[in-house]
Amino acid sequence: MKLDSQEQRFHRERRCLKLLLTGLCLGLVCFLVTWAYMGSIRKFRNSFTSPVEFLLGISSEDSKSSSFYSEFGISSESYSSLKQTLYWAGPDRSITSVSMSTSPDHSTFIIQNLKDSYQIGEELFVTIHARDFNNKPKRYGGDFFQAKLFSSKKASVFGEVVDLLNGSYSVRFLLPWVGEAQVAVRMIHSSEAVRVLKHHRDTDSDRVFFNGYFEGPGPKGTRLKETVKCNVKWDKNGLERMGTGDCCCDYKDSRTKETWRCQRPKTLPCSAYVYHAMGGYNNRLTEKEKILMKKTNQGISKNNKTINIVASKRNESIGVSKKCRPGLHTPVPAGFYLNDVWTSFVCSTRNFTTQTTTQCLKDKHIYMMGDSTVRQWFEFLLKAVPTLKQMNLHVQYQAGPLLAVDVENNIDLHWRAHGLPLRCLKTEVSNLHYVSNEIDDLTGGPHTVIVFNLGPHFTTYPVDYFTHRVLRIRKAVLDLLQRAPDTTVIIKTVNTGYKDVFGSDWYSLQLDRILRWAFQDVGVYILDVWQMTACHYNKEDIHPAPVIIKNEMDIFLSFICPK
Repeated sequence: MKLDSQEQRFHRERRCLKLLLTGLCLGLVCFLVTWAYMGSIRKFRNSFTSPVEFLLGISSEDSKSSSFYSEFGISSESYSSLKQTLYWAGPDRSITSVSMSTSPDHSTFIIQNLKDSYQIGEELFVTIHARDFNNKPKRYGGDFFQAKLFSSKKASVFGEVVDLLNGSYSVRFLLPWVGEAQVAVRMIHSSEAVRVLKHHRDTDSDRVFFNGYFEGPGPKGTRLKETVKCNVKWDKNGLERMGTGDCCCDYKDSRTKETWRCQRPKTLPCSAYVYHAMGGYNNRLTEKEKILMKKTNQGISKNNKTINIVASKRNESIGVSKKCRPGLHTPVPAGFYLNDVWTSFVCSTRNFTTQTTTQCLKDKHIYMMGDSTVRQWFEFLLKAVPTLKQMNLHVQYQAGPLLAVDVENNIDLHWRAHGLPLRCLKTEVSNLHYVSNEIDDLTGGPHTVIVFNLGPHFTTYPVDYFTHRVLRIRKAVLDLLQRAPDTTVIIKTVNTGYKDVFGSDWYSLQLDRILRWAFQDVGVYILDVWQMTACHYNKEDIHPAPVIIKNEMDIFLSFICPK
């Protein structure tokens, strides 16, 4: 009996051991399958996580980024929300042929439950169905569509496109005017082209490069001059093409900690760096990628059905009476055009004349910083206020700084570029200042207005680089509002208009989302020009037509002088 008992125990223990080993094997298989699946997702999102980090739910990239952002008061939750904001779906399979990509000619849209008439203020819903060049329905999302409702009365409104992640997209329109309207949908980029854009943004940072001009004394009273390539020093993508070791001159800003790098001149020292200019473009697209990028900004399914909009029974008008103040949410749509006049849904704005513009700007110090689209605002005010006179500062106009003064009304108006990187003509490096440094040097107060933007000159760099730049500006703005809370700070969002691998609207949209995310809780004005430029009937251009600028400036002035 004793032997039987021992033998039974032995067999029981053996069975338990087998079960344990089987469980461990199954667990390992499940982990490896999950790891492989997550790996495919991470490959799409261009990130890497080790198995240990995966088990802990963190990544080395997240860990580094999260730690950097915490220096700027950004919580890990806020950082996670940024990642969610920037997430963009894409092909879930290998694209072996261009014919598998989305075709604007075969894709269609339908108006859901079209009625004979709608009352003003009602909503209209549209569904887009993406199809490939073989006319097969797409089964995954990631296409970049833009939609608008328009009419011959110089009226238009932006439509919000939502990716349903199955090859279909829903669009919601508000019906804000009485009369007829039609729907227009454009495919800006197929999901396959977006994948190309993302890949080159994250791995090909120097496809836009710059020239650095070095000058110094030579023998017998001559001047030595050398030109080299320069670019952002951020990651290894593209920078190894400059060389290694003692290849380069690094210019690190002591306040922003950003570094600009130039190849080391053969004879002149690094201190002889005098001028900066746009260098050129490196187009490293493959033949297949070039074909994918060709089908850009094309209308789909010319659906000419007319929507009839009638007045409401209460004869109500569309608009808001809310007074403009910092921190207001920007809805979609943010407003609409009717007879070329923009009505805002953010707050109550008005049309400014020469007299009311001058009155509004009286006793104001206005500092504009950014790119040429903000310089358009500087130029508009020069024409709108005849008493403003521009000073000749003997600088290169594209980069500034520019200054105009109205002595009679005590107005001074400034514009300067946002610093490097900057695609511009040859200009003095000493005139290129970072926005955060400029804001740090301002006293602020009730007579100070600051407006800035960032976007088109940053489209070729990884989003982390742009995010770091924006967060430094955010810190400078927070510090300014701490010492001078009655300072007016206005952020101009990004324009639509670029459609290629060097400056696509998809790139701009991602940067626009970062900008909004960073300043959503800061208490500043956000002037949404994305919708204003995307839905207007004028041909899209990164530099909008005067009629659009006029409407932008009416909002700008309404922020400064709310009614």
